[in-house]
Amino acid sequence: MDVTIYHNPACGTSRNTLALIRHAGIEPTVIDYLKTPPSRDELAQMIRDAGLSVREAIRAKETHYEELGLNDASVTDDQLLNAMLKHPILINRPFVVTPKGTRLSRPSEAVLDILPANAFKGAFVKEDGEKVLDEEGRRLV
Repeated sequence: MDVTIYHNPACGTSRNTLALIRHAGIEPTVIDYLKTPPSRDELAQMIRDAGLSVREAIRAKETHYEELGLNDASVTDDQLLNAMLKHPILINRPFVVTPKGTRLSRPSEAVLDILPANAFKGAFVKEDGEKVLDEEGRRLV
């Protein structure tokens, strides 16, 4: 299965999502989006395909969000996209693209919806100790 993850290695949710993909026996294309951000068209497409608004796809917890005045409701989608491209840290993560769909994998187990259900063999536990898959590879959360 062809899988792409827009990854931030400093983010626990992103690391857990990548680990879940690999637990399914899939070696994804890993794009460190802080170093190699998607194009405007790619970003807009991922957001649409994930069923999100641009505002839902922006990382509102990031310092730049308030500093740039992006919390103002009058800021347009185009302005938000421009900010995300200029400051990729504002792109919420991780986005995962598979033939089964696109997800913003927050929480990380959201990626399970777009991976083959029968691919998981054995338990999976997140970095924080939360159990996601049981010993049979069945989803717990």
